Amino acid sequence: MLKIENLATPLIGPINLDLEVGSCTAIFGPSGAGKSLFLRAISDLDESYGRVELNGKTREAYSAPDWRKRVAYVPAESGWWADYVKDHFRDTADLENLLESVDLADALSWQVSRLSTGERQRLAIARALQLSPDVLLLDEPTSALDPPSVERVEKVLMRQLSFGKTVLLVSHDPEQPKRLGARSFQMIAGKLVGSDEMESPQ
Repeated sequence: MLKIENLATPLIGPINLDLEVGSCTAIFGPSGAGKSLFLRAISDLDESYGRVELNGKTREAYSAPDWRKRVAYVPAESGWWADYVKDHFRDTADLENLLESVDLADALSWQVSRLSTGERQRLAIARALQLSPDVLLLDEPTSALDPPSVERVEKVLMRQLSFGKTVLLVSHDPEQPKRLGARSFQMIAGKLVGSDEMESPQ
């Protein structure tokens, strides 16, 4: 379980949220509401206050590299620092299966410049999965993708949920939580509001 208590930065919070093992949670909200800042705060990329625990152990008890392996953050625009895909992956025994799981088994020899947006999204998720994280923090993993690419990414996420991974994603698609079996929240001016609280009174 990932437990978040009174997490805050100068621009968001305080936020409380519990993420159960094998659960999926989606966050919606307008641009500038703080969705990406929230994911970055959880992953300890920006200075934050409050308490974050993974399986009963506080974030401070982990080294920064270990925390970011266990709680892997995939930004909306992932970084690519070399010309070829293969230079962004470690040569591990599970690499072939990981690439097959995102339907890109032959991608290692490809140039990064030839990748579509959807291919970059799926490879970024595979790169995060190579860390064997407990939690995936995904910032708009299906934004600007065509329907077949969205389906492929969601298939990858459903597979990871079946393995007991926990997924927290920022989304623009109001139907996505239904497809992923996720609960949903709104981010409004740096505050997290449950979807039931957003409904207008009858």
